[in-house]
Amino acid sequence: MQVYVSGADGFVGRHVARALAEAGAHVRTERVDLLDEDGLARAVRGCDAVVHVAALYSYTAEPRRMEAVNVRGTRNLLAAAVGAGVGRFVHTSTAGTCGPVAGRAATEADRPPAWELAVPYKRTKLAAERLVLDAARRGLDAVVVNPTTPVGDGDLRPTPTGAMVRAVARGRIRAYASSTGLNVVDVRDVAQGHVLALEHGRRGARYLLGGANLHLGDLFATIARIAGLTAPWLAVPYPVVRAAGVLGLANRHEVRLAWLPMFFDSSKAERELGYAAGPVEPALARAVHEALAGFEPRPLELYLSRAREIRRAARASAEPAIPSRT
Repeated sequence: MQVYVSGADGFVGRHVARALAEAGAHVRTERVDLLDEDGLARAVRGCDAVVHVAALYSYTAEPRRMEAVNVRGTRNLLAAAVGAGVGRFVHTSTAGTCGPVAGRAATEADRPPAWELAVPYKRTKLAAERLVLDAARRGLDAVVVNPTTPVGDGDLRPTPTGAMVRAVARGRIRAYASSTGLNVVDVRDVAQGHVLALEHGRRGARYLLGGANLHLGDLFATIARIAGLTAPWLAVPYPVVRAAGVLGLANRHEVRLAWLPMFFDSSKAERELGYAAGPVEPALARAVHEALAGFEPRPLELYLSRAREIRRAARASAEPAIPSRT
């Protein structure tokens, strides 16, 4: 099978291309601007399938740029695939088009709350997903995958998720929003989910590809422990987080998304595709290792780290020794 993978030079795309090659596909990874209609037509010519991973994942980019890349780019690639007679189209969307919902993990039957559609990334990814589902209703053999929050090796640019992991691992985040959480998944499992969707996904179906639902404090504590740091301890209630967004002290789009825990359920992908996510800690360890490679803490960070070590040693010396069992 000849497969064109858009965005194969990105974090998720690189893993997807590798997983497809390991599954026996002949993978094309030519980098083509999604606004270059002629270039896309050339890239997909002769292909049996297209896996569309490329997107602009950002909470700071200009909305017009996100609209162009995420929506118009998807429309262009769909048109190129249809024009070339491509038999299968797998679209990488986001779990954010399925939720979150209050009080439980969201599924593919759910939709995002209306207030979150003010976030350009979420709004444009939802619009792109709808283009693909419309094409499926018109006859294109298209399927959508909805990854949650991938982590792991290779997030070098980084994505907003990678930037968060990096900041916690380097001791630069000492607080967290107590209102929210994330479904975190190994990027390698997400890549395998793409392979399974290509092979077994139903036309017009959506599949959440997730891992573990973790409250933000627990996620940050795990990252800090892997990095050898004390966990961020300051739990900030949502009204304070919202005020920080209003005052420009935090990104307003990320603040809007922090109202509810972003928890998701991947049972449908497990049932229909055979998807099975492994533990997320090894992926976090790979991400932390990359985040700390070549990292030189600033003098103040070194001082604070040393001070923490001294306090821990003092507490340990004050504790009674464990009596011998002999």
